[in-house]
Amino acid sequence: MFFSLATSLMPLMRWIDPEQAHRLSIAALASGLLNPTSSPDDQRLETSFLGLRLPNPIGLAAGFDKNAVAIEGLSRLGFGFLETGSVTPRPQDGNPRPRLFRLTADRAVINRMGFNNAGLDAYVQNLAKRRSTAGLVGANVGINKDGADPLRDYPLLVRAVAPHADYVVINVSSPNTPGLRDLQAEDRLRAILSSIAAAVPTRPPLLVKLAPDLAKEAVARIVETCVDEGVDGLIISNTTITRPASLTSAHASETGGLSGAPLFEPSTDLLRQVARLGRGRLALIGVGGIFSGEDILAKLRAGASAVQLYSSFAYGGPALIPRLKAELLQSLDRHGFANVTAAIGADLR
Repeated sequence: MFFSLATSLMPLMRWIDPEQAHRLSIAALASGLLNPTSSPDDQRLETSFLGLRLPNPIGLAAGFDKNAVAIEGLSRLGFGFLETGSVTPRPQDGNPRPRLFRLTADRAVINRMGFNNAGLDAYVQNLAKRRSTAGLVGANVGINKDGADPLRDYPLLVRAVAPHADYVVINVSSPNTPGLRDLQAEDRLRAILSSIAAAVPTRPPLLVKLAPDLAKEAVARIVETCVDEGVDGLIISNTTITRPASLTSAHASETGGLSGAPLFEPSTDLLRQVARLGRGRLALIGVGGIFSGEDILAKLRAGASAVQLYSSFAYGGPALIPRLKAELLQSLDRHGFANVTAAIGADLR
């Protein structure tokens, strides 16, 4: 009943300013008034990531629940895992509005939010309240726009969230904080990772989230740097600053990061490249443009152990999750895979 109601309400939400719609969604999920019941997942969907069991490989990407206030509500929607944040050391308002745009005809979103969040103290308090029934929860961390010191701030962030998160993601790839993507350069990334290792010797699995716009020659250096510095996995990928000629929506020229369907091919190509370079040394999460079970299977075949959604969830709402699970099972059968695990990396073999 809940998922049917959610489906019927989604067209109404699209008439609301996208940022206001997002706030309403978070408030509803955080209130506890919504209590959907999802059936146990089919065992064929079960997989593992970094040694952690997932009932299904479908996760929610960072950016939706920035302040970790709706973990319990989101966990009841049927996701295999959740990623909260990005959180910065100090509270931050983000960029001026408008800063979030629907490109409905292109099944895409452009955002230039700018890491708007309530800050580390509030985030950790919320994260610490989560119940064990919420399942696997990751913490995505970034730096403030002003007064940032990456070698100071990333270790501080990781140390603070480590006791309360199942994994931690270093965000050095958002296009909406000036200079942030420069931190993906080999020497700067190595320095950040070394500073984290020195300051937080005991921590949950550490991942780095990469941009889809990296030069091919830079990708190999980043992969080897991450392996050398003890990173456990990579998230491929963040939003893109490129604008495909195929875009037709009125907001297509807005600045910010583009996500959604146009990101599917470039992010999957990068995922495949990283999987080949990583040779099993790094666990991978595939993100970008997932709207169907076939899309999920393509990410798995390209080397991802799990996937994440954002734009399709913004368009489809809670009813999207059970549909994707059903479609993924159909896709596994159609392509002759016994289960999700059997499909991981199939295109690389």
